[in-house]
Amino acid sequence: MEPIWAVGLMTGTVLDGNIDVALLRTDGETVEEFGAYTLAPYPQSIRDTLEEALSQARQWNFSGAEPAIFAEAEDALTRAQSAAVLDLVAEAGLRPEDIGVIGFHGQSVLHRAPQPGRIGATRQLGNGALMHELTGIKVAYDFRSADVRAGGQGAPLAALYHQALLRKIGATDGKTAVLNLGGVANVTYWDGADTLIAFDTGPANAPINDFVKGLGMGDMDVDGAMALRGTVDEERLARLLTHRYLSAPFPKSLDRFDFLSSMADGLGAEDGAATLTAFTTGAVGKALDLLPQRPERLIVSGGGRHNPAIMVMLDKRARVEAVPAEAVGWRGDAIEAECFAFLAVRVLRGLPISFPTTTGAPHPLIGGVLAA
Repeated sequence: MEPIWAVGLMTGTVLDGNIDVALLRTDGETVEEFGAYTLAPYPQSIRDTLEEALSQARQWNFSGAEPAIFAEAEDALTRAQSAAVLDLVAEAGLRPEDIGVIGFHGQSVLHRAPQPGRIGATRQLGNGALMHELTGIKVAYDFRSADVRAGGQGAPLAALYHQALLRKIGATDGKTAVLNLGGVANVTYWDGADTLIAFDTGPANAPINDFVKGLGMGDMDVDGAMALRGTVDEERLARLLTHRYLSAPFPKSLDRFDFLSSMADGLGAEDGAATLTAFTTGAVGKALDLLPQRPERLIVSGGGRHNPAIMVMLDKRARVEAVPAEAVGWRGDAIEAECFAFLAVRVLRGLPISFPTTTGAPHPLIGGVLAA
């Protein structure tokens, strides 16, 4: 198949109020060209609705009828993201008919990993059929459900795209891995041959953000300033790092709320931020120890790479060189959206999007739903 233009969409679990929208020219196996990228802000009303949907999702917990707010939030976010797609396509000098497919991840509101004897469950809000109607472009969506139904984790799904990016820069010796720091952190390891591994390492920005919000001090620890001024509670950190998830074998995945800001209860603002940041990075270190070969370098994407405290502590706590995605010519804020453009082309082609070593799927699994 010749490479085609695809649009990828992503809104993370940190609910920063923005829609990541990225154009990518790809055949679903290699990356030919990076296209335009933008952050399209949600209006506050939609952000508030999504916050409430997340809150009600935790109470619902996959038991009984879905909260009514899901349908309201799904309609609002689908319309907002459809408009963002059309805006970016126009700004790039393209027309809707120039776009082969949209990769519409939707908004994750709840994710429950499988347990022995029980399959997992996952819910992303997003109406692919409505987006297809609004844009006139084919839409691939609901990327995770088929994997979960088959007994997989449903996450992380970025491994194939990370592999394509590593191949593009010639990082094929297993010494370089990719770390994404969103609400949750996930790592991708590729040995340059047949071994491709991905899993969630632990929390990333979510507990830090929630801690700062809970103190009424903003939405996040801007520039890691609080953490850099604080002192890590080493005794508490050592206890947190014994959490059984961190030493469990991969594949494995997390929900945004599996690790909470309450880990810092009783600490002051700066020491709490420092301790949560140290936990995020210490958890990454424990994850690297599980890999067949411990990487020497991490290429870091996602919002967490903007936090100097995290980047500094990756060196100290995870014992690894950490460089931002931009250092190797990638667009760190765009990678997740680009990933779903890439995966959408694979859905279009009927190619697998998850594997036993990335999500625990029983075999290479074709996923996603196509609205066309």
